[in-house]
Amino acid sequence: MNRKTLVGVTLFLVLLADQSLKIWVKTNMAYGEEFQLFGLDGALIHFVENNGMAFGLSLGPSLGKLFLTLFRIAAVSLLFLFLIRLIRQKADRKLLFGFALVQAGALGNIIDSVFYGYLFSSSSFHGGVATMFPPEGGYAPLLYGRVVDMLYFPLFYGNYPEWLPFLGGKAYLFFRPVFNIADVAICLGVITLLFYYFSVILRPAESIKEEE
Repeated sequence: MNRKTLVGVTLFLVLLADQSLKIWVKTNMAYGEEFQLFGLDGALIHFVENNGMAFGLSLGPSLGKLFLTLFRIAAVSLLFLFLIRLIRQKADRKLLFGFALVQAGALGNIIDSVFYGYLFSSSSFHGGVATMFPPEGGYAPLLYGRVVDMLYFPLFYGNYPEWLPFLGGKAYLFFRPVFNIADVAICLGVITLLFYYFSVILRPAESIKEEE
């Protein structure tokens, strides 16, 4: 697979999977609704929305939201130009794949932030399922949409032992964030880039030192 095809296919597949799942969740589930995956208590589809940061984090309403969206658009534009440069320089495919995953994930969440408020009615609790292209208009103007999250893996939960200082008897939950496929792509992209850095860039330097 040539470099252009690798980047293009990665972007297409991640965006297709991410947006397909988000649109399905948005138009079939009420806010806060959830169901188990494969019958597992620790693997859920749990519908929430946030103002645009990964893993359900938020920068704040109004100006914070607008700043975050514009910043991400600028960052993705620069990364796109950087990807084109790497392709022209015939960079290593692992490097291109890592940056393509990050680019795809960022684009997936930007689409939500820019367009979802305009395209969808608002989701709400107690059966308030959103519709696409509502006749009365969307729930927010362009650039003010909320990112759809749904992947939730509360792997361990319970209560701390009573004898534990400060925390005794309190509930705990391991891995609380709710995220989406775009967030997964960004994380996998970063892991791929770190692997490339340590295996391709650092290892030759270590080999030279050993030879000396």
